[in-house]
Amino acid sequence: MDFDIPRELTDYLAELDSFIDREIVPLEQADDNARFFDHRREDARTDWDAGGTPSADWEALLARTREVADAAGHYRYAFPPEFGGRGGTNLDMAVIREHLAHRGLGLHCDLQNEHAVVANNVGLLLMLEYGSPQQRAEWVEGLAAGTRFFAFGITEPEHGSDATHMETHAVRDGDEWVITGEKTWNSGIHSAEADLVFARTAGGPGDATGITAFLVPTDIRGFTVEEYLWTFNMPTDHGRVTLRDVRVGADAVFGPEGRGLAVVQHFFNENRIRQAASSLGAAQYCIDQAVAYAKQRKPFGKPLADNQAIQFPLVELHTQCEMLRSLIHKTAWTMDRYGTFAASEQVSMCNYWANRLCCEAADRAMQVHGGLGYSRHQPFEHIYRHHRRYRITEGAEEIQMRRVAGYLFGFMSARAPKGV
Repeated sequence: MDFDIPRELTDYLAELDSFIDREIVPLEQADDNARFFDHRREDARTDWDAGGTPSADWEALLARTREVADAAGHYRYAFPPEFGGRGGTNLDMAVIREHLAHRGLGLHCDLQNEHAVVANNVGLLLMLEYGSPQQRAEWVEGLAAGTRFFAFGITEPEHGSDATHMETHAVRDGDEWVITGEKTWNSGIHSAEADLVFARTAGGPGDATGITAFLVPTDIRGFTVEEYLWTFNMPTDHGRVTLRDVRVGADAVFGPEGRGLAVVQHFFNENRIRQAASSLGAAQYCIDQAVAYAKQRKPFGKPLADNQAIQFPLVELHTQCEMLRSLIHKTAWTMDRYGTFAASEQVSMCNYWANRLCCEAADRAMQVHGGLGYSRHQPFEHIYRHHRRYRITEGAEEIQMRRVAGYLFGFMSARAPKGV
């Protein structure tokens, strides 16, 4: 066994840090862009009069950052070389995303928007894996550059974790499909040109097959964003969408007909391990900040760090980070070596534990910092409010644990997720 991070990857982290310090930090500090990261961040990022969606200035700054990162050769790191990337592996991306999150809040990485100078563009990876030649020709370059997006419509008002019971359905009508239904928590829909809508086309509730993915233009007749759902951490890009007899051609089918659940599971497995790495990085940031503060804060004439009541909770969190880091690296390495679904059990372990750990670390950092930690003059409340979301989205932690239990107790006969 070799636990060393590959030399080329550690060299890249140094290159990445140099780029951030040289080009991204000055951009963050220009034109009062600090308002998007200091105590004003929630208000500065939110257009309260437009359904609570991201403000134009905030999104323009993120777009400018993507341009700078792309020009410098970093944005497409994870993509295949033929699309301008460096062929980054799952292990590469796990290490990089932890590293970026460990730097703290900033324009280099803002997880509230899934923004980073090294893109976590799972949409592009799905397009390369499942898109038709026509779809790839239309979408790949825009997705790779971060100038075009499609949203992801699977959750419904009455069906979240039980996705195979979705009520949205599509039926053939000649050369077209007619889609009817409703989606909610449709992330990114405010700026997406299309929505990847999952609908039942065959079978019945609970069946793993018979669900088909459709790439539906958001400006098509019958497609309506009814409202944006305000959240614990604003702004919101999560819409409730209705589809009323929406007609699309056969060219809108994304991936094999009836095998849409495999597209969902592919997205989840790729994204969950990267999300776990980001939560780990944010957790370690909170711990490190709490340790540094405890060493310099001196109530009653001595540093807080002298007190075991301060030391021991941070020791436990730091220990969990070390153990989790090893599992994330092993899991990502396994996926690279044996395939996306080769370590689905471990992906679930990493994901639910990392998201919970980040919330606990942010909460402890608040406690160590006292009143200042509770204020918006420190980033911990923002980190907590955002990462609390991940204990619910993309598979609630109970669903992740249920999957692990399925493997552990033998309730799941296949090693791959349902539908794959």
